[in-house]
Amino acid sequence: MHVDAILKTKGSDVFTLPRTGTLADAVAMLNAHNIGAIVITEDAGRIVGILSERDIVRQLGKNPSGALSLSIADCMTKGVVTCERTTTIDDVMESMTQRRIRHMPVAADGKLIGIISIGDVVKLKIAEVEHEAESLREYIAG
Repeated sequence: MHVDAILKTKGSDVFTLPRTGTLADAVAMLNAHNIGAIVITEDAGRIVGILSERDIVRQLGKNPSGALSLSIADCMTKGVVTCERTTTIDDVMESMTQRRIRHMPVAADGKLIGIISIGDVVKLKIAEVEHEAESLREYIAG
């Protein structure tokens, strides 16, 4: 199974902001769309960072009264780990686990085309296991 299977189900909508925004802008977007991360892009979809709830909480812990006025560029994770449509789900799971990340942008030719979360991956794996179990039940009953 590949990342494309998740994108076909959930779609390829991704919420983005430029690095010039503030944490307040990011918090408003996270709340408005009930999401856990925003991809930071420039130049028609080129990924330059990702800003997660975890990044924001770190900044609030350091500077509770001034964090929301900080620029996204100063707070985002710059070494963004991405995958492609053809990346296997097992490879995504391994990467997310090793790097302790919960969101992974999907890129093609260096441009953002989607995002998947650990929840998306777990949901797909559960569906696979349920399908296998049902197939076995049918085979045994058969």
